[in-house]
Amino acid sequence: MGKRGRACVVVLGDLGRSPRMQYHALSLARQASFQVDIVAYGGSIPHEAVLKHPSIHVHTMAQPWFLQRFPKILYPLTLLLKAFIQFMMLLWFLFVKVPSPDLFLVQNPPSVPTLVAVKWASSWRRAAFVVDWHNFGYTLLALSLGRNNVFVSLYRWIEMCYGKMATGSLCVTKAMQHELEQNWGVRAKVLYDQPPEFFRPALLEERHELFCRVKKDLCHPSGVYDFISRELENQQLDETLFTIKTNADILLKQNRPALVVSSTSWTPDENFSILLEAAVMYDRRVAARLIGSDTAEISEEQDLYPNLLFIITGKGPEKEMYEEKIKRLNLKHVAFRTMWLAAEDYPLLLGSADLGVCLHTSSSGLDLPMKVVDMFGCGLPVCSVSYSCIQELVKDGQNGLLFSSSSELADQLLVLFKGFPGNCDALMSLRAGAMETSSSGRWATEWEDCAKPLITQVVEPLSFGVR
Repeated sequence: MGKRGRACVVVLGDLGRSPRMQYHALSLARQASFQVDIVAYGGSIPHEAVLKHPSIHVHTMAQPWFLQRFPKILYPLTLLLKAFIQFMMLLWFLFVKVPSPDLFLVQNPPSVPTLVAVKWASSWRRAAFVVDWHNFGYTLLALSLGRNNVFVSLYRWIEMCYGKMATGSLCVTKAMQHELEQNWGVRAKVLYDQPPEFFRPALLEERHELFCRVKKDLCHPSGVYDFISRELENQQLDETLFTIKTNADILLKQNRPALVVSSTSWTPDENFSILLEAAVMYDRRVAARLIGSDTAEISEEQDLYPNLLFIITGKGPEKEMYEEKIKRLNLKHVAFRTMWLAAEDYPLLLGSADLGVCLHTSSSGLDLPMKVVDMFGCGLPVCSVSYSCIQELVKDGQNGLLFSSSSELADQLLVLFKGFPGNCDALMSLRAGAMETSSSGRWATEWEDCAKPLITQVVEPLSFGVR
């Protein structure tokens, strides 16, 4: 495909935290037989499959960290300076360092200066220019500057103008496809996020090994001593919070806490306070049931509602603020742990969990959270914040539940975990729905059906010198 047999994937962000673009690179290499160059920032380690593929070559740009030292009063100037430095760096990589490709595939957002630099490079190197619309960049900028800010208006104008110049476009939802066509003059093909093959339910042995590896991360967060800390102090070497090894057999503990997982970028478009408030409500309601029960009923009530462990993965600007809030909660039946996992361990965590929680609300209301796709890939049901297009992914009452407030989420936790682990029918029903969703599609199939025809269409004319 193409006269050069080469594609360049551009991510103006941390490649390890851009799974969709990693999957694009793998599909371009595996399914389209391209040599693939990835131009991106470093930071988190990408998936092993990307690093080890002989046809994928990662080119890491240096981040302008020194700009973070500028005072907040100079924020508008910092934005301009950052965009200029990024623009010059992109030009260097795309015009000089990377071999000439048949195709540039760029993640949007960020839009400025990415779309400008990639458009210039594609014209100079006579390559196709494809934009993968994950969201609208101007809506993310508006979260910090406000919708009426002049920088936001300028950003939107650049995003629209250069978005129209693309040879082809992909997007993540039908709602975004409609918005692009009706109001931006861009015709995009919907490429739904789908989990790759390594997102699946974890085997018992894999769970046990994972929880052994992360035991140190679960022990004592600074300033916190809770039921998890107490239980870990008394464990044997062949025991974890959730599993126990007896001879050659690994068993799930009957008195284990329920494991709830949430992945977040700790940014303003995810209101983490909703989850904290729901956890407090769950904790108080379980405690009240125990206090209101006589001695004979207490053990039955304890069996009825489990302790909950929330593991929150991800990195981002608001993480420390929320960790301080967590320390002040003083919960008895709920515990929180925050951590960053290796790319190979994250699917195992999802495949070992009992429930996923998604707080993504979308700055545009038109994109879908990839974390939910990954959870469904592992057969994990999800409680998700409700917003305009989330029902393209989460089918309320089938593979997950939707909520609009912390009290709704608390109610859902009580309903789903009643009788855990053996008699929680509502949770098991949602898990069956999540497994059905998982079996209905995988990334390689979706890419073959939706992305590959578009890429073939925009690249083949270049093979004959047609632009």
